[in-house]
Amino acid sequence: MWSTISKNFTNNKLLLSIACLIIFAYLLPYYILGENTHIRVHDNMDSNIVWYKLLAESGPIFSLSDTMLPNAINGLPRSALPSPFDAMVWIYYLFEPMTAYTIGQTIMRFTAFFGMYLLLNNHVFGRLKTDYRLISIGVSLCFALLPFWPSGMLSIAGLPLALHILLTIREKKWHSSWYHWMTLLCITFFSNFVLSFVFFLGLMGLLWIYDWFKLRKSNWSFFSAIAGMTTVYLVKNYMLIYSMFFDAGFTSHRDALDLGHNSFDRTMELALENFLYGHTHDLALQYKVIIPVIGLALLISGIRNAKAAKLLLSLFIFNIALSIWYALWYWEGMRVVKDHYMIANTFNFSRIHFLDPMIWYICFAIALGIICKNMGWKIGKIFAVVLIIYQCTIAFPLNEENKYSQFNTPTFQEFYAVNLFEEIENYIGKKQSSYRVVSIGIHPTIAQYNGFYTLDTYNNSFPLKYKEQFREIIAGELNKSPSLENYFDTWGGRLYMYVSEHGEDYLFTKERNGAIEDLQINVKALRNMGGEYIFSAVPIKNYEELGLEFEKSFKTETSAWEIWLYKVPGQSASKTD
Repeated sequence: MWSTISKNFTNNKLLLSIACLIIFAYLLPYYILGENTHIRVHDNMDSNIVWYKLLAESGPIFSLSDTMLPNAINGLPRSALPSPFDAMVWIYYLFEPMTAYTIGQTIMRFTAFFGMYLLLNNHVFGRLKTDYRLISIGVSLCFALLPFWPSGMLSIAGLPLALHILLTIREKKWHSSWYHWMTLLCITFFSNFVLSFVFFLGLMGLLWIYDWFKLRKSNWSFFSAIAGMTTVYLVKNYMLIYSMFFDAGFTSHRDALDLGHNSFDRTMELALENFLYGHTHDLALQYKVIIPVIGLALLISGIRNAKAAKLLLSLFIFNIALSIWYALWYWEGMRVVKDHYMIANTFNFSRIHFLDPMIWYICFAIALGIICKNMGWKIGKIFAVVLIIYQCTIAFPLNEENKYSQFNTPTFQEFYAVNLFEEIENYIGKKQSSYRVVSIGIHPTIAQYNGFYTLDTYNNSFPLKYKEQFREIIAGELNKSPSLENYFDTWGGRLYMYVSEHGEDYLFTKERNGAIEDLQINVKALRNMGGEYIFSAVPIKNYEELGLEFEKSFKTETSAWEIWLYKVPGQSASKTD
């Protein structure tokens, strides 16, 4: 009986089916709870989801020039929003935001799983002349359960699949199947070039050059795949590329970035932190299991594992180098380069660390293979299964519903609070495009999601001149907080109504007491920019001193917020479309 069970357990289809069921269980909260799901706020609900929705509803999805969208900052550049060739734009165009988000999560998880499986099976273990299907599937499952940054889509999750296909084309040359080329094309529409693939394709280009020198002949099919993918990315991001390198029609706030003033000691600490724990956007959960397993594998590897150990050590050192480079990018010594070369100041070259998760899990698989071979197959496989299950138990509870419900993060429905803001819209009683609002204590994208036209926003690029104008409104609060002032002046991607009493806290739900005792804002500057209403998640005690008029407070059961509505009196001519 046990031999039969053992035989079935190692069956490829059965293992794949079990892994897919676990991934589906991971995704189940999105399908069952819908808008009542708890999901990530940072760089997700506070930004990307609304960017997709705004673009899908705005009209100029395609534009040959950098059209200004009136919904934010009296004219948000079209280039600040996703490309019209971004597949997620069209998913948000066809479906409601939470449905589109669920579709994105599903694509991301299963692509991560099958991409890593194909990479390990065909190139890592296949190249090492071994067949560890159990390890391939188990490690791929661990990778698929990682808390990927949701808005990155296949920028991280799709890297193993892209690497598998490019390596296949490199080996088979023009004999590669048509679906390899089609899959590469699909990946470009679900991933971000400047986030990760610019670095990935750069490394693939170096591999092509290495082959060229080593073999003394060109692999033109491999080169064509790399060049073709790069070309598609450049076409996809035509507006961003044009605004970065040619005439954007405005000076971006990114031209004034002044990031990277860490001391050398802090830089080395940051390198160690990234090596052990990763970055919030590319968590690999490597600290507890993967790094110790790699260490054990390197320790016990012998001559018969020389090839595997060499590959493992090389990838391990490469990840160390990535962590060091990431930290050095924020070292004060790098300011010399950034101050002399604009591209170094405006483009974040440290993002090559987004390759970390893929490399960690390739290392994990190789290390388990080495351990299995040295411990003996029966004991080694049991050991590998235990470690894979343990790693899964670390990753699975970090699904968004479980993780963010524990942090008391609002659900999707509570966060965007559609019913609450409909009440506010009806109370104001004017066309939303005829007035401008700002938010205090909540993210401005909440108002944007509900159709309001905002003076505040969170975007990757916008006119520097507007940032300077907006600064006049909050100058009094920035003067009271050196940390907020530094945050706004050196980066400033968040054009928020900062409050020194709140710091960088924008989640003042109706259960929190965060009343502002002494708000120092320039109401005249707010009025001159077209601001007519303030949506505040907390009461402003000195609103009368500021010359504001309190209208009414709003609260619903399904909303995370209680909104105090303040009117800016003496409003000049309204801003309109």
